[in-house]
Amino acid sequence: MKAIISTNKGDMHVTFFEQDAPNTVANFVKLAKDGYYNGLKWHRVIPNFVIQGGCPNTREGATGMPGTGGPGYQIDCELNGENQFHDRGVLSMAHAGRNTGGSQFFVCHSRTQTAHLDRNHTVFGKVTDGLDVLDAIQQGDSIDRIEVID
Repeated sequence: MKAIISTNKGDMHVTFFEQDAPNTVANFVKLAKDGYYNGLKWHRVIPNFVIQGGCPNTREGATGMPGTGGPGYQIDCELNGENQFHDRGVLSMAHAGRNTGGSQFFVCHSRTQTAHLDRNHTVFGKVTDGLDVLDAIQQGDSIDRIEVID
């Protein structure tokens, strides 16, 4: 299964790691198909580290603090698969502690500063095309929509 993350800077094409993180992929796909991510902002951008989005508090008109919101439930981490390494372009679930993820996710800029994330955050996919878009994203840029391709 794949997806296209369309942003105001262009598109990132993603391949999901369904065998390594089936529940995380299913959660992300459901939210994407429901339009949950449409119009959200990239609220955290740290050069040579990650871009992070998926917080509903970044939606136009939201009043909560960006980076603190979620879908109203939490999912368990899936950390035992073979692809649980935070390389360039990897999608991984953000959380506030083990088994507290929901909708927020990040994409890694490089491997340089991400080894400590391995087997602590669930890797569930990777950008296969559009790494230039990943590099261009700045804080406040938008996730216009996420299209899932079954």
